[in-house]
Amino acid sequence: MPAALVTGAGRGIGLATARAFLAAGWKVLALDKQFGAEVAGERVDYDLTDLAGIPALIARLGAIDTLVNNAGVLYCEPYDAIPEAHVAEILAVNLRAPVALIEALAPQMRQRKSGRIVNLGSVAAFTGHPDLWYGATKAALLNVTKSYAAHLGRDGILVNAVAPGPTLTPMYEQLPQSRKDGVMRTVHAGRACTPEEVARVVVWLGSSSPEYMSGSTVDVNSGSYPR
Repeated sequence: MPAALVTGAGRGIGLATARAFLAAGWKVLALDKQFGAEVAGERVDYDLTDLAGIPALIARLGAIDTLVNNAGVLYCEPYDAIPEAHVAEILAVNLRAPVALIEALAPQMRQRKSGRIVNLGSVAAFTGHPDLWYGATKAALLNVTKSYAAHLGRDGILVNAVAPGPTLTPMYEQLPQSRKDGVMRTVHAGRACTPEEVARVVVWLGSSSPEYMSGSTVDVNSGSYPR
């Protein structure tokens, strides 16, 4: 049975992705620092700001066929009033932890000559964004995707990304209504995406997308971009 490690699996897109992998017959390692009432898969309690502990975590979890770097942090704060602690947390969870997880998993994937990595970006990566460090880390994560696709490609490891638009998650719900209204004016479908719709793309990239597809970012945004 193949195994997937899904970060930020306690809610939103991560929970929907964990459920989708389970439904497809996968073993799921669901990682989060705070779970709600429902856990899909084997619960792994971990705070990704603990970057130094990631190699030991991966060694403990064992063989993993697909890594889904979904965990993310966003704070709705003005550019000139972002606490340094929030900046450090966003950089750690949104950018440094995905890199650390890839580095920790790469040796076992190289040995098997197979493996898939899916990074959850955002349409925030493609333009200026009201949440400065969130947008910056998501843009960087798409660059990381291309970099590791090149770095690991000769070993049969596929690295791709998904860039969702407005999606009905707790992160989206914290946005001011004015921001929601603004982004919805650009959405062709006239509604926000569901976590399950994003999860279907993540599972496809993490399991059955063509092996020639690597270094790509799939937009799941119905034409929406931040203003």
